[in-house]
Parts: sequence; C-alpha cells; structure tokens
Amino acid sequence: MSEAQIKFIGVVLAVLALVCIGAAGAGMWQANAYGKVIATNEASRQADLTLIANAGAEQARNALYKQQKAELALAELDTKRTQERDKLNEENEDLLRTVADGSRRLRIAGSCRPSGSNLPGTASSPGVGDEGAVELSAATGRSVLDICAGIIADRAALKAAEDYIKDICR
Repeated sequence: MSEAQIKFIGVVLAVLALVCIGAAGAGMWQANAYGKVIATNEASRQADLTLIANAGAEQARNALYKQQKAELALAELDTKRTQERDKLNEENEDLLRTVADGSRRLRIAGSCRPSGSNLPGTASSPGVGDEGAVELSAATGRSVLDICAGIIADRAALKAAEDYIKDICR
C-alpha cells in the first residue's frame, strides 16, 4: 500500500470515527431531551391525578354532608310529627275515656231540610224537628271517636309525607 492510500484510509477512519462520535453524542443528547419531556409529562400527569383525587374527595365530603343534613332534618321532622300525633291521640283518648265512663256524652248538631234544598230556614216535613241535636249512645260515641283517631293518624301521616317531600326531597 502506498503512503497516499494509508493517508486516505487514515482520513476515512478519522472521518468515520468523528461521524460515530457525533452520532453517539446526538443519540445521548436526544435521549436526554426525551427523558426531560417524559419527566415533565409524568409530573404533569401526577399533578392532574392529584387534582382529580382532591376534587373527588371534596365531592364525597359534600355528598356526605348533604346526606347527614337530610337525615338530621328527617329525624327532626319525624320527632315533631310524632309529638303532634301523640298529642292529638292523647286528646282523643281523653275524650274516649270520658264518653266511656259516662261523664261526657257525644252530641251531633244538625238540621233537617228537604232533599236537594240548600237554603237556610227552608221548611221541613211536618213532624220532623229542625235545627236539633242528636245524642249518641256511649258505644256509638266510642265508635265516632275511634274514627276520629283514624282520621288523626291519617292526617298526621299525610302532613309528615308533605313535609318530607317539601323539606327533605327538595
């Protein structure tokens, strides 16, 4: 081999070595740049996950608070309506006892008018009294007061349902 060929091969090897070194450097630089991009993306993803987790926890806390508030309102409403119903039932029981022991009698006031007439003071059939009171027997009085107790219970249940819908379900 001639000296020119050896120089040529030396130059080619030097150029080849420089190209390899440049490629390796570029690869390392690019890997480093990708690493930074990946690290930035990962940090951003972690921040997003934290934000989502915190928002979910806040929503759960709010839902729990609303549920507890509704349960408390329902308990208060139930207590109030139960006390009202019990008071009315006590009054009705007192009336029932006084009718049963004979110390009070149940009377129903009424008037007799011809069928279909809604005018006050319309003459009634001969022999039938107008504007009087009917006194009920003790057994019938108890039955009427038992019916009243059912009405009291139904009204209390209806009022409780209305309040529940108005106050709790809103």
